[in-house]
Amino acid sequence: MLSPVRLISEAAELAARRHNGMARKGRGQDPYINHLAEVANMLATATDGADAELVAAGWLHDSIEDTDTTREELAQKFSDRVASLVVECTDDMNLPKDERWRQQVIDAPKKSAGARLIKIADKISNIGARIHPDPTTEERDDLADYSGWAEQVVAGCRGGNQWLDTTFDDMVLTARASL
Repeated sequence: MLSPVRLISEAAELAARRHNGMARKGRGQDPYINHLAEVANMLATATDGADAELVAAGWLHDSIEDTDTTREELAQKFSDRVASLVVECTDDMNLPKDERWRQQVIDAPKKSAGARLIKIADKISNIGARIHPDPTTEERDDLADYSGWAEQVVAGCRGGNQWLDTTFDDMVLTARASL
């Protein structure tokens, strides 16, 4: 069993290796690892560092969806809980985007407490990445669509952490103000 610091460090390293060369969509084309770091950091802040497995899962939350990482590999390298949290946050990429989005809204309230926190942190990060000075019409429409959908998903995830709930609400207000 890894110490909490090693667990998080190993998760960050695996996330960096597996997402190497990937960039976020949108104007900035930021390295994808920045998104994973932001989600993990929000989870560490929200729990005051008390849940290393949750933070590790934050680093890894897109690894099955976006790379060749498997649940079994995560369970063996980290823990069954880390692997389960990542699986809960993994969309079926064989489905069209509209169906994946619909499933997230339906499934959000059924997720474990930890997966709900990861979902909120992920949505905060994704909304923030869509806020730009002088947005184009396409960027404005994307931000409005994504924020509206994220509010539906987060509605099913609320109540597990006041700081994340408030941070999400603040990000939505910032997004609306930028439209």
